Amino acid sequence: MSKIFVIAEAGVNHNGSPEIARKMIDAAAEAGADAVKFQTFKADSLVRKDAQKAAYQQNNAADKSESQYEMLKKLELTEVVHRELIDYCKTKGIMFLSTPFDTDSIRMLVDCGISILKVPSGEITNYPYLREIARTGKLVIMSTGMCELQEVKEAVRVLKENGSGEITLLHCNTEYPTPMQDVNLRAMCTLREELGLPVGYSDHTQGIEVPIAAAAMGAMVIEKHFTLDRNMEGPDHKASLEPEKLRAMVHAIRNIEVAMGDGIKRPSASEMKNRDVARKSIVARTNIRKGEVFTEENLTAKRPGNGISPMQWNHVIGLKADRDYEPDEMIAMCE
Repeated sequence: MSKIFVIAEAGVNHNGSPEIARKMIDAAAEAGADAVKFQTFKADSLVRKDAQKAAYQQNNAADKSESQYEMLKKLELTEVVHRELIDYCKTKGIMFLSTPFDTDSIRMLVDCGISILKVPSGEITNYPYLREIARTGKLVIMSTGMCELQEVKEAVRVLKENGSGEITLLHCNTEYPTPMQDVNLRAMCTLREELGLPVGYSDHTQGIEVPIAAAAMGAMVIEKHFTLDRNMEGPDHKASLEPEKLRAMVHAIRNIEVAMGDGIKRPSASEMKNRDVARKSIVARTNIRKGEVFTEENLTAKRPGNGISPMQWNHVIGLKADRDYEPDEMIAMCE
């Protein structure tokens, strides 16, 4: 990736509606994201029927008695819908991505021609799942929420040993929304240093500051949940950006991307016109007669900087004036 790859995470914020999913693709494309990402799963393969929801899912639920299985069942998208959304993304000039949550979903996405597979934080300790991901040979973006460093290293080992394509690791915190004190953005840099892989950041905070900071710290991928309306019913809407904020985030990341530059310390073309105006030259502090010795007392430094640089001060002190100088007149180098 030659630039920061921005993923607009639709997730399950389509609420099971293909129509809403298409509107989310529109919003992601208009915001300037590189990809829009959904989630691919079969509730029957993902969760037991008596499994409870996460606390944030329970807090955002209209029906408090609804199980995690019942919630997810309503959020499934069929293969037909996947293919329709993939085709729709092509018309909008944005990449379709999805996170598979089971081996059948992995195979379905591969059959649909997906080039990048996203591993969610919850599957990082699922050996059969990681092996199946690796055997596809696809590029992998893997979130690392809830993980110890050693667990990340082990997951990477499994992927590499089973033929994985290139791997990018995303630092992540899986609390929705993530408290600022729990972000620990420096851990993204630790992943890069410890594993020698490209890194990025999957954000669940309630603003856009942290993903922008991650971009400045070297993230190659930024992922952020978004929704058409934070007041919609569903587990993730409250911790998601609305389209206007998504657009602002992408714009800021693109600015950071340009601002990072090439790392060479040199004056830019735009500031060269300011150099003489802002810098100083050696000038006469007092009247100086021809043949008089230049001293600390009869010289000073003033703008503009198109004369002798004050960095040559010690070379000028002690020389004799080759002509008369009035106060503020620039000194000419002489023998």
